[in-house]
Amino acid sequence: MATMHPYLNFDGKAEEAFNFYKSVFGGEFTFFAKMGDAPESDKLTEEEKNRVMHVALPINEHTVLMASDCVPSAGHVLKEGNNMYINLNTESREDADRFFNGLSAGGTIEMPMDDMFWGDYFGSFKDRYGIQWMVNYSSHK
Repeated sequence: MATMHPYLNFDGKAEEAFNFYKSVFGGEFTFFAKMGDAPESDKLTEEEKNRVMHVALPINEHTVLMASDCVPSAGHVLKEGNNMYINLNTESREDADRFFNGLSAGGTIEMPMDDMFWGDYFGSFKDRYGIQWMVNYSSHK
């Protein structure tokens, strides 16, 4: 069993967009962090440090709208077609590996499954059909 959530990418407008979405949907952010909060953020420009690393806004009990800003100094370029991912949240590490390995077969791995500094087990890829996916397992639900 897994849940899916839309994950949007922005070029420096994630905070503005999500404040707008919050004004429409209501509720509160369950997570909000800037790039400057991440390890090694001292390598980023001041403008990039102020970009959104991750934001999450529950829309209802089953859907969370999530996003981040791209980081130009890391080579990220926002273009139509890479501004959205399907974020697949799994119930176990084993499910995360199974979905990641199955869906990424024949595709392009962006970030292999690994334990992340924020505490989750995470990976991302573009499948063989050009759809971008994030697979995430959080043991601290």
